[in-house]
Amino acid sequence: MRYRLLLVLALLVSGCSGQDVDQATPSTTPSAPASTPTTTGLIPPGAPTEGTRPPTDSLPPAAEPQSAPAPQKPPPGRLVPVGSAPEGVVVDAVTRTVAVATRTPNQLVLINADSGEITGRTPLPGVARHLQLAKPGGPVLVPVESAGALVRVELPDGRAEPQIITGTVPHDASEAPDGTVFVANELGGTVTALRGDEIVKVFTDSVQPAGLAPVGNRMGLLDVRKNDLTIYGTEELRIVGSTPAGDGPTHLVADKHGRMIAADTRGDAVRVFDTQPRQIAEIAQPGGPYGITYDPTRDRLWVASSGTNEVVGYDMAEPMPREVKRIATVQNPYTVGVDATTGRLFVAGVTAGVVQIVDPG
Repeated sequence: MRYRLLLVLALLVSGCSGQDVDQATPSTTPSAPASTPTTTGLIPPGAPTEGTRPPTDSLPPAAEPQSAPAPQKPPPGRLVPVGSAPEGVVVDAVTRTVAVATRTPNQLVLINADSGEITGRTPLPGVARHLQLAKPGGPVLVPVESAGALVRVELPDGRAEPQIITGTVPHDASEAPDGTVFVANELGGTVTALRGDEIVKVFTDSVQPAGLAPVGNRMGLLDVRKNDLTIYGTEELRIVGSTPAGDGPTHLVADKHGRMIAADTRGDAVRVFDTQPRQIAEIAQPGGPYGITYDPTRDRLWVASSGTNEVVGYDMAEPMPREVKRIATVQNPYTVGVDATTGRLFVAGVTAGVVQIVDPG
């Protein structure tokens, strides 16, 4: 996740907010109990808080994706040039739209999922790397790291709604079925909960929050410094519990069976959890598993190995993932999306600036 860059982005966020992140002062609503968060990140004014950040001196650095050389032969499928450093892919089966985040300029590139043609480009107020759909049909949730804000982008036209300041370097955002949106503010150690455009809670129990995924009225969060999975209640807005999640987890998805699945990048494994939370299965995947996506139609999990230029497909009928497919990819496949209608994969090649479109068969 290239945290040297993110340290620079954190300084940018501080400048944009008009408040030094080390001086951010939490406040609470009259109905919420007072708390004293230990985070150093920005907390939006008036937001109730919950949670205590643990000591960080003994924690390892966050896991990084591996780097692979260019493939010796062209990978299968079609390569679509999209722009600099594409990272963050999401596919909407309803509007037949693929959204890809790129940089220089910072924008959301929209691709037709059937033709592979670029249909639009939406300017963004800063760097974004991870994308999720709020629900089928959109909008796309775009955490803009260097702006400290969440931007919703409508599909298929690409209209961007006004940004909402959420915290210091928002890295991922996910919407629960009840409409509550959680934003992981990676370098602020906070997780912001929104209902509509209103911030209703800020959780301050994280060190470096990253990947998010919802299951029913539970939201899962991976912390890439604590290397654990924390579960939040989306209705009651409380911390439910946490459990270790491997040696260096980074990305999280949920399947239709109510399970959460993490890519353990440093641990070279894929780990499966229930929402208690507890780990219920794991499978080794050498090569730094990083980007991860799930096809509910085929019950198929796809995990990109950043260090081997391939994506691995797993059948998820049982808690233990069963490998069913390997596909060669472009160089450094950091993120991958899947079309739930066709099963087609869209792989972002961060080094070559392309999206690989391939039908797994």
